[in-house]
Amino acid sequence: MGGPAFAPDEPAEDSDTMILNYVALGLMIFGALVCFYLIIAIHDIPYEIAKKRNHPHQDAIHVAGWVSLLTLHVIWPFLWIWATIYQPERGYGFSSGSGNLRTELSARLAAMETRLAALEDSKGSAPPVVEAQLPDQPPPAQG
Repeated sequence: MGGPAFAPDEPAEDSDTMILNYVALGLMIFGALVCFYLIIAIHDIPYEIAKKRNHPHQDAIHVAGWVSLLTLHVIWPFLWIWATIYQPERGYGFSSGSGNLRTELSARLAAMETRLAALEDSKGSAPPVVEAQLPDQPPPAQG
């Protein structure tokens, strides 16, 4: 006769096994929640860097961080680079030059304009206009 594999008066599982099953289930749920939290926390690191550096594209970096969740964080390293390459004192440049570049260039331009004006005044008039000549044409006749 084919009956049940266990005797009907024996419990299917003892209480110790049931407790261990619930502990294991609790640990699995806890581990899943921790992993979910870490993924959410990690995806926001480039935005936090951009916010700290007062990055002009910090909103775009934040949105791209959320989009990176859909791409399984494939674009996340590029967001990190985008956020960290901007420096508040010099922008996206790589030189560590002192001072403001715009101010320095404005001063150089003003100096060149002053020098050009002095050269034009010393000649007495504006420089003559030179006509361009094609190589296969003879020079214009003098006279």
